[in-house]
Amino acid sequence: MTKPHDPLYEPHLDGEDGDLENGPGERVAKALARAGVASRREVERLIEAGRVAINGKVLTTPAVKVAPGDFLTVDGQLVAEREPTRIFRYHKPTGLMTTHNDPKGRPTVFGSLPKDLPRLISVGRLDLNSEGLLLLTNDGELSRALETPSNAWVRRYRARAFGDTTQAKLDTLKDGITVEGVKYGAIEAKIDKAHEKAGGKNIWLTVSLSEGKNREVRKVLEALGLKVNRLIRMSYGPFALGPLEAGQIEEVGPRVIRELLEGIVSDENMPTGDRPKFGGIANAAKAPGTAGGGDVQRRGAPRADRAVVIDTPEKPEKPVYKAGWAKPKKKVSPHAPSKGPAKGAAKPKRPAKSIESKFIDIGKPAARGKPADGAARRVSEKPGRAAPRPAGKPSRGSSGPSRGPAPRGGPGKR
Repeated sequence: MTKPHDPLYEPHLDGEDGDLENGPGERVAKALARAGVASRREVERLIEAGRVAINGKVLTTPAVKVAPGDFLTVDGQLVAEREPTRIFRYHKPTGLMTTHNDPKGRPTVFGSLPKDLPRLISVGRLDLNSEGLLLLTNDGELSRALETPSNAWVRRYRARAFGDTTQAKLDTLKDGITVEGVKYGAIEAKIDKAHEKAGGKNIWLTVSLSEGKNREVRKVLEALGLKVNRLIRMSYGPFALGPLEAGQIEEVGPRVIRELLEGIVSDENMPTGDRPKFGGIANAAKAPGTAGGGDVQRRGAPRADRAVVIDTPEKPEKPVYKAGWAKPKKKVSPHAPSKGPAKGAAKPKRPAKSIESKFIDIGKPAARGKPADGAARRVSEKPGRAAPRPAGKPSRGSSGPSRGPAPRGGPGKR
């Protein structure tokens, strides 16, 4: 006789071996990880804290399977059915903790994301003072797979460190190093440039590694006498930070996921289609503690616990006139200075030129003429001189041809 399915049935407690591998459903830790609640390790902590329940019964062990039709809740909230794998590139600014809940109440990455995103978990972490690329996903299994050193996904950083070193010292990190009893794997570090300062120098380095242990870059460089004062993650495996500004987030397209993560993402979780659900890039928001930072969520959506009032100048309402009324004209003060013609006044049009006038300027004396005519015209233009009359043209008051200029008194006066 087959026993009915009981999500709280623990066979090791009553002497039975049970069949967790071939039984119906999947392990609760795996189910919650695929649903994007947390990684398997974190799910086990949630179960130990009594925060996970199936069909209303609180779990006490992760050795439980979830069958189709079961209601799985975390902190009383129903866990939605798993959806295809989604990945986001996020430019983490400094001043944010990479956690969902910080015991000290410091601002977190997940509290600053857009509200229309699903529940996400991070692939690895960046500490409070580090910045740069942080991969986020809704697939806990994928998060764990990308974090393991066995996949050998290279993390590349740019580090600014204060101190003095040589490339030869940095090359010794390729063989690994042990710092305070912790053994670190091979690290590749190259000097980009150095900037002299009083008492020392700031050195920019490019550091590449594939383990990603807690504060690994800072501790390893400190062992060489370098104090890291800025750390930026530039890439994680095939995913690069690119032009994302601090605080911006962008979803990776399904086609890219299929090409880059084939064999890592299960076939049942592989997304379809070509376009991501979250279109575009969210607007950047500055980190808390900086000017204008920490008050507004990405994409301009205000935080639920912080009211943000944006003062915008209101446009004056246009007056409403009754039908048949004319709009009053603006009164102009008689003492106001003249501002020239009214705006929009039509300028007087010049008469259109005919075809002939385009080549011959009508109304002006001909440009060409006899030399005598030109000389007479130049003489007449001098002040106080009368224009000479052309030869052969009789003057008024004489019957014969003119022999010279008329007397000053004029004709008829002696």
